[in-house]
Amino acid sequence: MTTPRVLIIGISGQDGTYLAELLLEKGYEVHGTSRDAESNTFVNLHRLGLMDRVTVHSAVPTDFRSVFQVVQRIAPEEIYNLSGQSSVGLSFDEPAETLQSITLGTFNVLEAIRVIGTRIRFYNACSSDCFGNTDGKPADELTAFRPRSPYGVAKAAAFWAVANYRESYGLFACSGILFNHESPLRPARFVTRKIVSAACRIAAGSDERLKLGNISIARDWGWAPEYVDAMWRMVQHDTPDDYVVATGCTSTLEEFVAHAFRAVDLDWRDHVDSDANLLRPADLSVSAGDPAKAERVLGWRATRAMHDVVDAMIEAERAPWRRP
Repeated sequence: MTTPRVLIIGISGQDGTYLAELLLEKGYEVHGTSRDAESNTFVNLHRLGLMDRVTVHSAVPTDFRSVFQVVQRIAPEEIYNLSGQSSVGLSFDEPAETLQSITLGTFNVLEAIRVIGTRIRFYNACSSDCFGNTDGKPADELTAFRPRSPYGVAKAAAFWAVANYRESYGLFACSGILFNHESPLRPARFVTRKIVSAACRIAAGSDERLKLGNISIARDWGWAPEYVDAMWRMVQHDTPDDYVVATGCTSTLEEFVAHAFRAVDLDWRDHVDSDANLLRPADLSVSAGDPAKAERVLGWRATRAMHDVVDAMIEAERAPWRRP
C-alpha cells in the first residue's frame, strides 16, 4: 500500500499543528503551507517535535497560481484548508483583509482541485460564528446563518462556496462548523490564552490587573486536539457533508475566568477589571452547538469540557516547553 499524502494549508497554527500530529500518527506523508515558509518560525511544530517530520512549502492562498502550483506539485489525496485571518476581534479592524483571506483563499483551493481534476478530498474550516447569536438554542447543520462579525461573514461565504463546488462540480468537499476550541497553542491575542497566562503570572507574584471586555458572553469551549480528529473523520466518510463540531455544553466567559483563577488558588474578582475599550462593535451573547450529527454519523464525541480545557492550559502555561 502507498503512503497517503496530505496537504495542510495553514499548518503553522493551532489546528494545523495538531492535525499534522494526528495524520503522522496515522501514517500520512504530511505537507503543509505557510505564506513564507522560509521566514516562518513554525514554533508550534517545533514545540510538538514535528518539524523534522513534515515538509513545508510557501503558498499564498489568495494567489490562485501559488495555490495551483503547490497542489499540482504535491498531488495530495487530501487537502485541509485551515488558513485565513482567524481572530474575530481583529476582523472588526481589518474586515477587507479578513474577507479576502478566508473567502478568496477557499475559492482558490476549490478551483485548483476542480481544474486539476483529480479526486482530492477537501476539508474546509468553517466556524460557529456563521450562526451569530443562537439565543440559547443549540445550533445544528440546519440552523440559519446570521453572522455578526466580518469574520463570521467571511466564513459563511466560504461555507457556501464549498457547498456549491460539491453540488455543481461533484467535488468531495466538506466543511466543519467548529465551535470554540482551545489549547496551549492558542496565540496570546486570543482571550482564553490571555486569561490563562495572566492568571499564572499573577499567581507567580505579578501585581498586574487583567482587563477584559464583556464577560457575560457564553460559548461552547472544547479541546482542539479532539476537534482535528473530527476533521479527519469527515474526510474519511463515504459521502462529503457538513458537520457541527462542539461539546454541547455552554459556559460564560466569567465561568471560564473563575475556573482559571481558581485553578491557581486565586479569586478572579480580586484581579480582573472591566475595560469598555475591549468591547466589540457587535458580539454574540450566546453561542451553543448541537454535535449530534457528528456523533451519529462519524462516531465523534468530545470528551473534554470547558473546565478540562482550562486545567490543561494552566498546566502547560506553568511548564511552557512540556508537551501540551
